[in-house]
Amino acid sequence: MIEAAKRILTKRAAAATGRLLARPTEVTTDAPKGLQQLKLDEADVGLIYVPAGYSAARPAPLALMLHGAGGIARHGISWLQPFADEAGLILLATDSRHSTWDVIVKDYGPDIASIDSVLEQTFERYAVEPSRVAVGGFSDGASYALSLGLTNGDLFTHVIAFSPGFIASAERRGRPRLFISHGELDQVLPINMCSRRIVPQVERMGHDVRYREFDGPHTVPAEVAREAVDWFVK
Repeated sequence: MIEAAKRILTKRAAAATGRLLARPTEVTTDAPKGLQQLKLDEADVGLIYVPAGYSAARPAPLALMLHGAGGIARHGISWLQPFADEAGLILLATDSRHSTWDVIVKDYGPDIASIDSVLEQTFERYAVEPSRVAVGGFSDGASYALSLGLTNGDLFTHVIAFSPGFIASAERRGRPRLFISHGELDQVLPINMCSRRIVPQVERMGHDVRYREFDGPHTVPAEVAREAVDWFVK
């Protein structure tokens, strides 16, 4: 009882600083494949997609994908799902507690706690390759992914940011590789104010960056999503 209470307090303290404590672990039994609901305390909190070829004997790459403002988990998972089976990629997506992610509204906290619990649950059920754990997202989700990735670079080896607006990392850990894309015609998060500032910033921090500009608006073209998946798994 006392140990459980200490663990809850530790997780709350970590969440307040943007830290995730869940880590991949050894898994030997197979679990369901395909698209499934994620639940915490009986409540739906997101989705997981497990590729048809998954086997506990072969740890798989995993990408946590974050939706944009006003979105839902299904939006987060949709960008990469068409390529997941071919790439052998597990996809995870959660819903933000409010209309967008906690640090964008105010401070780190409830969304971090939810993500940490979902990751912990997933790592207990599925064999995940520790050298291929990504966080990604679109728009506000991309900004949050960059923020979480830089704050938790000891967990996330890769970050996929489709049309990000900013970075709000806390204390940086590790040096994950970054994939950043942005439309030259983006009127929601203009490229000159966003990625063309972010990319030089993270390069100065020493990150390996794959940067892709495309002729288009605030979206994720299929060819860009495929490039991101190929970059991540290979």
